Amino acid sequence: MVLSRDEWTARREAHEQRADALTAEHRTRIGRGEKHPVWDFLFTYYAYKPAQLRRWHPGAGVELADAAERGTWRWYSPGSTPDAVVPDAQAFAREKPELASLVERMLRRTASRPGQFGCFGLHEWAMVYRADEHRHPVPLRLGQAGTDAVVEAHDLRCTHFDAFRFFTPAAVPRNRASLTRDAQPLVEQPGCLHAGMDLYKWAMKLGPLVPGDLLLDAFELARDIRLLDMEAAPYDLSPWGVVPVPIETPEGKAEYVRRQRAFAERGAALRFALLSSWLGDDALRAA
Repeated sequence: MVLSRDEWTARREAHEQRADALTAEHRTRIGRGEKHPVWDFLFTYYAYKPAQLRRWHPGAGVELADAAERGTWRWYSPGSTPDAVVPDAQAFAREKPELASLVERMLRRTASRPGQFGCFGLHEWAMVYRADEHRHPVPLRLGQAGTDAVVEAHDLRCTHFDAFRFFTPAAVPRNRASLTRDAQPLVEQPGCLHAGMDLYKWAMKLGPLVPGDLLLDAFELARDIRLLDMEAAPYDLSPWGVVPVPIETPEGKAEYVRRQRAFAERGAALRFALLSSWLGDDALRAA
């Protein structure tokens, strides 16, 4: 595909407008020096600035005509005509072979497994289990004793290392598996909320190889998942308008799993789209 300058400029401008709308409230809070216990995560844990989300790329193999200003951009190669450029998946693989291998393994292996839907978001509860200090300086809606009792009444089934590594020492042995970074590609599964949120991270790491609309779709999925993550958490976030999903009850569990399954479906589509936009026919043959 070759996009004329008018075509790709219009796509870039539409992307910038959509990105600006997605980050407007965050940028306003930053200007006021305000913190938010739910939404700051999208810009701190995933340490990408709004300006990075705003930068549009066409995706691997899509040539931009009359785009000389991008000639020095990372992982862009010369196109078929003077001043044309194209995001180059092979250039990325040559420069970042370990990263390319990791991202592909994480996407493919996660996609190959069935989703698990029995964790009920208890990773956030395990992060405050029997703890004197908490990651968020807000009250626990059941108090410390009530929160600890919920953890002790359930089987911890976390499969995501980047959640597990924040478990309190008392919670670690209560998990079904002891997770490690090296084993992450072997255990990541598509039902996990954090595996869905991480699609935004992988899209960012692939840079110009991912079309702008796909990047913003991944960010929107991360945003939507983050809300459920905090609605199901043990914190009292009512001052921020967060209505809890009480996973300590049968009704709360059912609500959590219903939404978790919907996110897994959205994540599966995005996983396939990331692979196919990046690797093209190679991704389709291996799928």
